[in-house]
Amino acid sequence: MQTPLVEMDGDEMTRILWQMIKDELLLPYVELNTEYYDLGLIHRNETDDQVTVDAAEATKKYGVAVKCATITPNKARMDEYSLKKMYKSPNGTIRAILDGTVFRAPIVVKGIEPCVRNWKKPITLARHAYGDIYKNTEFYIDKPGKVELVYTSNDGEEKRALVQEFKAPGVAMGMHNMEASIESFARSCFNYALDTKQDVWFGAKDTISKTYDSKFKEIFAQIYENEFKEKFEAAGLTYFYSLIDDIVARVMKAEGGFIWACKNYDGDVMSDMVSSAFGSLAMMTSVLVSPHGYYEYEAAHGTVQRHYYRHLEGKETSTNSVATIFAWSGALRKRGELDGNTALSAFADKLEQATLAVIESGKMTKDLALITTLENPVVLNSRDFILAVKEELEGLL
Repeated sequence: MQTPLVEMDGDEMTRILWQMIKDELLLPYVELNTEYYDLGLIHRNETDDQVTVDAAEATKKYGVAVKCATITPNKARMDEYSLKKMYKSPNGTIRAILDGTVFRAPIVVKGIEPCVRNWKKPITLARHAYGDIYKNTEFYIDKPGKVELVYTSNDGEEKRALVQEFKAPGVAMGMHNMEASIESFARSCFNYALDTKQDVWFGAKDTISKTYDSKFKEIFAQIYENEFKEKFEAAGLTYFYSLIDDIVARVMKAEGGFIWACKNYDGDVMSDMVSSAFGSLAMMTSVLVSPHGYYEYEAAHGTVQRHYYRHLEGKETSTNSVATIFAWSGALRKRGELDGNTALSAFADKLEQATLAVIESGKMTKDLALITTLENPVVLNSRDFILAVKEELEGLL
């Protein structure tokens, strides 16, 4: 590897898998060149979360990053880890710095069929990666009073709007987005659609959010009409907008094979639904594509807390590592593409091929064994699955 890629370590069971993958599937075959950042919650707390900002800035420098799943703390986590404060989502922080769009698609493998029986093709989730509740300001209201939204322009103009007159305790939140970020989101979706020959569906709630969500709808429509309509028609593709609840209903009846563009929170929720319905939360690729040419690959699921506690007790776990393997393979392939390192890209292809071949041979982790259509699957524990991939990889290499 000529150029480093940014490596962001994470938490709990996925951190254990991360090291196994490096030890068994990467280091024996690749002279791994990474700039390492520990985004585990303990180190994030020690650095007041500066390490997350540093990792994002390093991604700007080197262009490619790979990230392990991390904890976004709640009150219970704050107590468990003795945190200085309840830190925001590290993914939200990174996405705010890099901008861009997160594209997530199910990893399709023979023997794992979608539980939505009419889904014949993968559904790609395009998640806006900036703002909304991931960049919010919020507080608890402990006594009667009013909450207002106040805007003061640089030249002194002021706008005020009453949010709520509180007569009893409650909560309040303010959030924002930027037109430039929404524009890059739209262009990313339309360009990705042309590259992958897929239609684009986009849903928001402009009937309720007549300014905020309506601005998303308006920008998508303008950019499509002015920049992409002719290209889409020439390619035989379509762009379709509807309310988010209507889109959800249509998705359940569709065959798949399209890009589902979602606002930030909608994409967070719906990508889990799509990945789970296609097989498992651990069977989903996820890459943040920035309009500035940065790529961040990650596993789109959580840190598998329950398995981690079993692991700490010395008990066996059967944790699916496929999404984490594919995060590494995606980052290595992109690093190879950008550097003209064809051997590195070819290795990434073989790593994915080996992973899928193991599953298709009937050897898999427990989550997949419970839903596979293959007869008599062999359930492997966390390490043995990775070792089975290593054996298959050896043959391919």
